[in-house]
Amino acid sequence: MTDSRIDPPAAGDERELLTAFLDWHRETLAVKCAGLTEAQLREQSVPPSTMSLLGLVRHVTDVERYWFRRILAGTDVQAVYWSDVDDVEFDVADASADEALAGWRAEVEACRKISADLPLDALAKRDRRGDHYSHRYILIHLIEEYARHNGHADLLRERIDGATGE
Repeated sequence: MTDSRIDPPAAGDERELLTAFLDWHRETLAVKCAGLTEAQLREQSVPPSTMSLLGLVRHVTDVERYWFRRILAGTDVQAVYWSDVDDVEFDVADASADEALAGWRAEVEACRKISADLPLDALAKRDRRGDHYSHRYILIHLIEEYARHNGHADLLRERIDGATGE
């Protein structure tokens, strides 16, 4: 696996550390997907789970979109993959890996731009439960989301080709 990640700095201000850790986790998912065929990216973990690396990419695309675009920026964008059907983003039988990876990268860039101009204390619009979230909370939540799913990605990648690493 080619590792394109840049380690987060050992010290820095809060924004620098939060965004560096989020970017490191984003790139960790990319590293886990690198060099695999479309079929390998579609490989599911173990029944009854439908989780795959491609499904994870599709999932975090909508996670980024939801938290940064819908909640933080307040824009009325629809999910790319999510629907009323549970875990539909993991149904990757006919999904294009190139399309999903490019879409995820584009979503990450759009979300970076939204985040770059806002103070960490900025409050997002209310979500469907009526809660307000700070920009800081959203950054921390996305780090947590990626960290959890990168653990899944580690196991998936090892199962596919034996590759391990953080």
